[in-house]
Amino acid sequence: MAREWTGIQNFPLATQTKLLKLLTTLKEKERDSVTILVMGKGGVGKSSTINSILGERAVAVSAFQSDVPRPVMVSRERSGFTLNIIDTPGIVEGGYVNDQALELIKRFLLNKTIDVLLYVDRLDSYRVDNLDKQIIKAITDSFGKEIWHKGIMVLTHAQLTPPDCLGYDEFFGKRSEALLKLLDSGSLFRKREVLGHQVPVALVENSSRCNKNDNEEKILPNGTAWIPKIVEVITEVATNGSNSIVVDQKLIDGPNANERGKVFIPLILTAQYIFVGLVKKWIKDDIAKAPKSSWE
Repeated sequence: MAREWTGIQNFPLATQTKLLKLLTTLKEKERDSVTILVMGKGGVGKSSTINSILGERAVAVSAFQSDVPRPVMVSRERSGFTLNIIDTPGIVEGGYVNDQALELIKRFLLNKTIDVLLYVDRLDSYRVDNLDKQIIKAITDSFGKEIWHKGIMVLTHAQLTPPDCLGYDEFFGKRSEALLKLLDSGSLFRKREVLGHQVPVALVENSSRCNKNDNEEKILPNGTAWIPKIVEVITEVATNGSNSIVVDQKLIDGPNANERGKVFIPLILTAQYIFVGLVKKWIKDDIAKAPKSSWE
């Protein structure tokens, strides 16, 4: 059951005004609810990001436990609009994608509709590797590559000093570019599909020591008030015209190997019928042309 979104009152007035304006935009586009799925590795700040967006401690966060043990959905209602956010356990264990965790997430999502996917990683991770590619591929295999048309790349720990004398925006650009290239390859997009859609990237700083502007809004080193910004990006993705992902039993079970070749059965039978007919004709022709003995 959705609870009243009282946490919005914990934001400074400037942030409240922006958030309520975005909710109005969603309602004007005939959206009375949005469901957000949050996924990624463990310990990257998924739960903390949810709490920051809601302005309250909706999901337990512990320094001694990097993730929620199982998926959980938090629902908040405001002015006739419902925001659902689904927190999930990390999908990596021992340096590999945890198939059991992924299966648990998929079954939790049965009969739910995903309007936005937040794929969370850290801005202060300087490299991408094969594990990142495995994660992207696992999400794509589970929900279809269309999920990325509803995706946002979220980078936490965004209040940092870039290395190697890089400027903040330059470092952010390079980190984003590396992840988006990985997304293109890991999600198996064809070239024309990649050119037709760019997954947006949003920055997050969940620390209580995050800098603030004159309006008491949490800001990034480039001056962006990040909470209304990420909600703005969520609003854009939720209403970008792409179909939301409906998680049904067929999606959970995945493709049936027995079903893959059925479409070719009529063609194969037709080819066999034609081939058999030709063979019969060739045999009859050979018999007709064969020399006959005197008694025949």
